[in-house]
Amino acid sequence: MLSIDKLDVQLLGLLSKDSRMSVAELANSLGVARNTVQSRMKRMESNGLLTGFRPNLNLPEVGIPIQAFVGLELEQGKISAVARSLTELPEVIEIHATTGREDLLVRVATSTHAALQKLAEQIVSLPGVTHSTTTIALTNPLPYRIQPLLEHLTNDAGWGRSTAFPRQQD
Repeated sequence: MLSIDKLDVQLLGLLSKDSRMSVAELANSLGVARNTVQSRMKRMESNGLLTGFRPNLNLPEVGIPIQAFVGLELEQGKISAVARSLTELPEVIEIHATTGREDLLVRVATSTHAALQKLAEQIVSLPGVTHSTTTIALTNPLPYRIQPLLEHLTNDAGWGRSTAFPRQQD
């Protein structure tokens, strides 16, 4: 497990808001040297904490307004096979193995309700799927976020290894 501190969390927060910020812009915003930002980013990448920089798409704006979550109950021992089959469907955008009644929670996106129904029929016909429950997402009041959790977890951590916390301007 990689140890992170408040400086790492602030760096990740800036990258979450704008992943295209340059190292110089990040360093200036944080009040640290460019080398500090570069070394921290390299450390987080090489340790698997930071896994990439992806665009955050507004799916309705590209003609994909329907998102849903499909809970799947499976035959015993079929999680891997069903997950592989699901990855072949372009509308499947995320898969989670879960505990409880359902074995997989699958996030899907389609352009119409009719396309969602067709996709649900495809999914339920996959070998190993015994039951499905589809829930349509109406809105997204809280999009994926990680910053508050990271700030909470590093509440008692220092700010940088050898760098003093920058003074707040009044």
